[in-house]
Amino acid sequence: MGMRTAVATAERPSARASRPASERAECCGLYHRAVELIGKRWTGAILSVLLEGSLRFSEIRALVPDISDRLLSERLKELEAEGIVDRRVLDEHPIGVEYRLTARGEALEPALAALKRWAGDWLCG
Repeated sequence: MGMRTAVATAERPSARASRPASERAECCGLYHRAVELIGKRWTGAILSVLLEGSLRFSEIRALVPDISDRLLSERLKELEAEGIVDRRVLDEHPIGVEYRLTARGEALEPALAALKRWAGDWLCG
């Protein structure tokens, strides 16, 4: 039923009146930066698995199929630099490293949940 509703909605004319480009606001730079950051290949999947709690590198790798070690490491460093992921060295032998979302990363949960719902409605089948 959800798919039928989605199709019917897509065929319905837009409720928003179309305005000429000269009357529209420019794309927000912060919005664009956020989409570019979260939209990088594999980043959404990494964030998705970290939403459920802290994980070690090897656990993330196992939960995100087909990502290479190099690319996972690169994405985790980018997310850490943005203050979205925290890297914690565990006091054990051999030394372990754990990754978790910061408050800034956890704040992405509603947006990621909405994107997941949209994907289920519009990309399935």
